[in-house]
Amino acid sequence: MAEITAALVKELRERTNAGMMDCKKALVASEGDMDKAIDWLREKGLAQAAKKASRIAAEGVVTKYLTPCGCTGVIVEVNCETDFVAKTDNFMAFANNVAKHIAKADPADVDALMAQKFVDDESKTIEDLVSEATVAIGEKISVRRFVRYQTEGVVDAYIHMGGKVGVLVEVATDEKGKESAEVKQFAHDLALQIAAAKPEAVRREEVDTEKLEKEREIQRAKALEAGKPEKIVDRIVEGQIEKYYKEVCLLDQAFVKDPDKTIKGLMAEVSKAVGAPLDVVRFARFERGEGIEKRKDDLAGEIAAMMK
Repeated sequence: MAEITAALVKELRERTNAGMMDCKKALVASEGDMDKAIDWLREKGLAQAAKKASRIAAEGVVTKYLTPCGCTGVIVEVNCETDFVAKTDNFMAFANNVAKHIAKADPADVDALMAQKFVDDESKTIEDLVSEATVAIGEKISVRRFVRYQTEGVVDAYIHMGGKVGVLVEVATDEKGKESAEVKQFAHDLALQIAAAKPEAVRREEVDTEKLEKEREIQRAKALEAGKPEKIVDRIVEGQIEKYYKEVCLLDQAFVKDPDKTIKGLMAEVSKAVGAPLDVVRFARFERGEGIEKRKDDLAGEIAAMMK
């Protein structure tokens, strides 16, 4: 029997895309014979995942997990190939398990996550779970990205449109604020705000400087194109930049539930009412499939190719 080395397991993993633990089991069962190990995985249905690895998975869900204490929160995007599968109980259960695992195990990134042992079953890694889900569900499944916040303040998450958009937000406060229902509601309102209004930064000093300068250039060109006198162009540009801040900075945005208030004003109002300091620390907003080039089906082309 050949020695079952890490390199052998890795090679089998690369050739079949099966989970690491399943590859090791296959090699043990096949006494180190690579071809027999591949056959063993195929017989178990575990090598089927390899055939799906090159497919485009741009559907799926963004889901969340919040610990009971409200001090740790996660949003994670898990992708599949079709909207139909994204709505199934099996897929949602898998995505929710991944979110819970991230909250409890605190992986550094997706690669680290894949290598971790699942918190509810240490005989399997998350990579094993992905392979098993791919086989069981019948589509390519992938964990694309996640954000995890752990805080001494308050964290809240919101999922919109059945998993199309997910938001995670952290609010700093003291012990009194943590226990306040008003502060928890404020954090939830922030999550709703971020989902709807799509801010790019919490405050002005966090706005990307390159984007800000590009906006200045655009507004200056527009003013000059409109024939505005050179001596007032700078004032026009600064006025437009002020409007830009109100669009992209969370604290400067008008509150979606009451446009007469800004988020900064709402925060001051809640802080005064509960007698606790508040500050928005950070947020993350995921939109399912953003940035992924989706497959374009060409049924007529496929039929024509088959006829040839």
